[in-house]
Amino acid sequence: MNDLYIDGAWRGARSGATREIIDPLDQRVVRTVAEADVDDVREAIAAARRAFDETDWPRRPGAERGRLLGRLADAIEADRERLAGLETDDTGKTLVESRMDMDDIAGVVRYYAGLADKEGGEVVDAPMAGLRSVVHREPVGVCGQISPWNYPLLQASWKLAPALAAGNTIVVKPAELTPLTTIRVFELMEEVGFPDGVANLVLGAGVPVGAELASHPDVDLISFTGGIETGQQVMRSAADTVKNIALELGGKNPNIVFADADFDHAVDYALLAVFLHAGQVCSAGARLLVEASIHDEFVDAVVERTQRIVLGDGRDPKTESGPLISAEHRAKVEAHVARAIEDGATLRCGGRRPEDPALAAGFFYEPTVLTGCHPGMEIIQQEVFGPVLTVEAFDDEAQAVERANDTIYGLAGGIFTTDLVKAERVAADLRLGTVWINDFHPYFPQAPWGGYKRSGLGRELGRPGLEEYTETKHVATNLAPQRSGWFGTGQGAGA
Repeated sequence: MNDLYIDGAWRGARSGATREIIDPLDQRVVRTVAEADVDDVREAIAAARRAFDETDWPRRPGAERGRLLGRLADAIEADRERLAGLETDDTGKTLVESRMDMDDIAGVVRYYAGLADKEGGEVVDAPMAGLRSVVHREPVGVCGQISPWNYPLLQASWKLAPALAAGNTIVVKPAELTPLTTIRVFELMEEVGFPDGVANLVLGAGVPVGAELASHPDVDLISFTGGIETGQQVMRSAADTVKNIALELGGKNPNIVFADADFDHAVDYALLAVFLHAGQVCSAGARLLVEASIHDEFVDAVVERTQRIVLGDGRDPKTESGPLISAEHRAKVEAHVARAIEDGATLRCGGRRPEDPALAAGFFYEPTVLTGCHPGMEIIQQEVFGPVLTVEAFDDEAQAVERANDTIYGLAGGIFTTDLVKAERVAADLRLGTVWINDFHPYFPQAPWGGYKRSGLGRELGRPGLEEYTETKHVATNLAPQRSGWFGTGQGAGA
C-alpha cells in the first residue's frame, strides 16, 4: 500500500500499518491504505522544509506556480467521473453531489492559479522625502493542512491551492475515513509536475498524525477544518511553537423565515439547507426559525416534503440522500435526537433508522424534524451534523435576530423574506461569516469563507484565503542616504 507521498515518492508506512476504507452504504471494504505514524509525518515535514528552504520554489515567479495549478485544474476536470466515484465510495453522498464537488474543486484551483502572479508589492506613503516604502507578501513556509471527512477533496482544495499559489510547501492529512480522492489528486499533482517535496501526503488518525503536524516546530502554519473540540486541541498544540493558525470549526446555522417570504420557495430551501449530504455540512441550516403567524402551516409543508426524501445508494439517480459516514457518527446523531425529545421537543417525522431491508447494511438515518424547540435545549446549541432539523417560532424581527445569534457559533445563515430592506437590516445584525438572502449554501472561490465566534479563525477562499498563507514584510529604502550626525560628533544628538 504505497499511499503516502513524501518528497516526490509513493511509499507505504514505515511500520507497515494499514487501514480499511469502508463504504458507508453497505460496509464493504473499498480499499486498504497505508496508515502513517509519527516517523512518517516527520519525514514528510522534513521534505517540505527542504523544499521551502533549499529550492527555488518559494522564489519562482508566481506565473509559473499558477501554470502548474492551472494544469492541475485541467487534470481534475478530465478525471471528474473517476474522482466523483471515489468521493461517493468514501462518503456515501450522491453522485450528483460528488460531481458538483469536483466542478467546484477545479474552479477553486483555477481561481488561485489566476491569483498566483497578482500579489506584487504595495507601495505605501512614507512620512519623509527620499524614502521608498513597500509592503511585500511572502509565503509563510511549511504548512500542515488537515481536512475533514464530509467534503474531503473540496476542503483540501481550499487549503492546498492558495498555499501553493503563494509559494509555500505543504503536508496534507485528509480525514482517515475518506482519503481516496486526496490520494488521486496527489497522483495528478505528480503527473502535472509539482517539484519533489513541495506537496506531501500523509494518511492516518488525528492522533498521532494530525497532532504531530500541529506541534512540530518545523511547521509554520496549521490549517484545520473539523469539530470544535479537535480544533481546540490543535490550537493548544500550535501554541507551543506560536504557529500561524487557520481554523474552520463548524456552526449551528439559523435559517430565518419571515411571514412575508415566498412560501413554496422558502419550504424548498428549508429542506436544501439542512438535508444536503445527509446534514453532514458545516453550514447546514439545521435551525429553522419561522415567524409565528405561519409556523404551523410552514412546518406541515416541511414535514410533508421531508417524509418523501428518497434514501439509498448514491450511485442510483433516484436517490436524494445517502447514509451517514459511520456507525459511530450515526449513534451520536441518535443520541442527540433522544435527548431533544427528553428535553421536550416534538418528533414530527424521522428519528429512526429506515425499515427498508435494502438499507440495513448502511449507516442510514431518516431525515428528522423536531418542533417545539427553544434556545435552552442542547439540540439548539450543539452541532448534530446529521439530517436533523429543529424548528423554533419567533414573534418579530428583534426576537429572530436574538435567537439566531444565541449560540457559540457564527458560521452562516439564511434569511427568507420579500422585504429586501428588512433582509439587509437583519443580515447586518447577524453575527455570521456568511449570510444568504432568499438562498442557502451557495459559495464561490472569489468570496471569503469563515465564521465568527467559535466557528473558527481566519478565512478561506477569496483573496483573504490567499493572504492566510502569506507573511507581511515592510521594506523601507533610503533613496538619498546622508550622515545622521546622531552619535559621536560632539555636537549633540542629531546636530
